[in-house]
Amino acid sequence: MQQHFALTYDGQRIALSTSDIEALSRRLSGTVVSPGDARYETARRVWNGLVDRKPALIVGCTCADDVISAVQFARPRRLLVSVRGGGHNIRGTAICEAGMVIDLSAMNDIRVDPEARSVFSGPGVRWGQLDRATQAHGLATPGGQHSEVGIAGYTLGGGIGWLTGKYGLGVDNLKSAEVITAEGKRLIASSTENTDLFWALRGGGGNFGIVTRFELALHPIGPTVTAGMLLHPFERARDVLRFLRDASSGWSDDLHVIAVLMTVPGGGPRAVALAALYSGSAADGDDDLRALRAFGPPLQDQLQPMPYVAFQSMMDGLAPPGRCYLDRSRFMNELTDAALDAILAAYERAPSPPCTVFVHPLGGAMARVPDDATAFAHRRARYCLVSSSSWDEPAHAEAHERWTEDFLSTTAAFTTGAAYLNDLGRAEEEGDAAIRLAFGESHARLAALKHAYDPDNFFRHNQNVLPRHV
Repeated sequence: MQQHFALTYDGQRIALSTSDIEALSRRLSGTVVSPGDARYETARRVWNGLVDRKPALIVGCTCADDVISAVQFARPRRLLVSVRGGGHNIRGTAICEAGMVIDLSAMNDIRVDPEARSVFSGPGVRWGQLDRATQAHGLATPGGQHSEVGIAGYTLGGGIGWLTGKYGLGVDNLKSAEVITAEGKRLIASSTENTDLFWALRGGGGNFGIVTRFELALHPIGPTVTAGMLLHPFERARDVLRFLRDASSGWSDDLHVIAVLMTVPGGGPRAVALAALYSGSAADGDDDLRALRAFGPPLQDQLQPMPYVAFQSMMDGLAPPGRCYLDRSRFMNELTDAALDAILAAYERAPSPPCTVFVHPLGGAMARVPDDATAFAHRRARYCLVSSSSWDEPAHAEAHERWTEDFLSTTAAFTTGAAYLNDLGRAEEEGDAAIRLAFGESHARLAALKHAYDPDNFFRHNQNVLPRHV
């Protein structure tokens, strides 16, 4: 007996029969999963337990040809489509409700070319995997602050991380990309091919196609670095943040430090941590590390030589998979004393110990790239402020949501108002104005390129840029 699946596009219900699904399956080397399949519950989940959407189809792709088949199946049927890469996806854009997920998580091959200092990666790769592969050659590329972060979303959204000051953003290290367009065409985007698309991919998110192959630049890092945390009592948090503000401008690009307002895991007290990576040579590190340790004494000094791959997973314990997470970010041009007071006052109202706040100094290499070189629009920002709220029980959601909004409103006067794209939801959740602010001065050009590459807005379950004909 023929069965039908109900999917949604623009509020319209669309029926697909089992014969439709079987025809798609025959075109794939991957899989098609739908409700009722034993694999469905696992396949629809991402790292953030707050994301609880139920797609009608999940197309597991193993190669670019599978992606082309999925796009060519979905487009004429006007199906709502979302794209899943590594599955970290803090804001949940990878999973759509009652639509079709194009799942790239099985496309996780990695090839390192140490001579060319390049790594070629599938879109399903996470940073822990990539770092292990590149560190075998003593090389790395700027990556996420958790090993579970996927390379695809991180890179396309800008890519702020531990090596930003030394080697720039993730987008600054994208050398080329293989892209499947909304028409199901395969293109190469680079500094010499489809250069307008290449510009848009570097900070434009998932608006312009599905990247099925990333080529990223590699740099000599590790395999051993000096890294860890200096843990200070929360009573001195204001002084610690002032120290970071005043001293960090004199540090070399080799030293990258993020302040973390946190509760010490295991039932400990509130504290402020200076999480640090020194990625230069050991012989040159004394001055920078001495300057970092100039404020104190700390409760704990955990700075020590360690493998780069161990450092890259250092933050994982603060954010285990499966919990509910609600992150918000804002860029800042100054960290005034009044701003510090607002940040600390808002943090003190956090409803539970897992809630954290990150004050991330920016600058260095990312700020030395011309503003119009890529679509990323916030190179001159001095800081990225992030509140991260997390909880386990559904009954705790409201209190954490209220705190998140309270944090934003309390600190709003001291920020630019613009969010980092990778911490931003869709327009339905955030509003069109927030999306435009996130893309900043790049928005108009992105809208024109969206019209050129995706005039029907097929790729829309994202921080969406509406196509605009010029």
